[in-house]
Amino acid sequence: MDKVRVIEVKESVFANNDREADRIRNKLKDQKTCLINLMSSPGAGKTTTLRRLIKDMSGELSIGVMEADIDSTVDAEAIAEAGARSIQIHTGGMCHLDAGMTEQGLDEIESEQFDLLVLENVGNLVCPAEFDTGAVFNMSILSVPEGHDKPLKYPLMYEVCKALVINKVDVLPYFDFDMEKVKEYALMRNPDIKIFTVSAATGEGFAELEEWLKGEVEVWNR
Repeated sequence: MDKVRVIEVKESVFANNDREADRIRNKLKDQKTCLINLMSSPGAGKTTTLRRLIKDMSGELSIGVMEADIDSTVDAEAIAEAGARSIQIHTGGMCHLDAGMTEQGLDEIESEQFDLLVLENVGNLVCPAEFDTGAVFNMSILSVPEGHDKPLKYPLMYEVCKALVINKVDVLPYFDFDMEKVKEYALMRNPDIKIFTVSAATGEGFAELEEWLKGEVEVWNR
């Protein structure tokens, strides 16, 4: 019987994607455009959060949104109704975006005209966290109804994010959700993660989040 053949992987399967992502960031830096990769599970409130940010910040920043979904244009239409330029990216059944898909979206939306671009990734806590999209940084939304144990179950999502937005705090009285525990778990995965508590429905907590975002955009676009 033949011996088992061993193949040594010399380079990460993500290496080509990572190189393209770095090239995208260099291009965005030259354009003075800050791109955020926004991730969450379905229903956490990504689009509702974006609509409120657009309403509050569009007077100070030019904002565009690239919506990623397996199908439909529902979210892109919702963003357009909020007053921001948006495009829809269909992933062809894939549960994430990679750098190549991001670049196609950037070309379509003409990224150089925006101070802030948001890539709303496919609703999923696993696949999107594995791929570098070329964004300046990642941000994740976790909603109260999902439970406070998500950072324990999906560690990579929180390890790769610069910020965590805990949404739907207006319904805290109705759920068994431990705010101190979720913060502890998130910081255990990433000691440097910035945590915000908000309600996209009422606007609670958005002033702090928006000031931080404006600061990040300003630093990147210098």
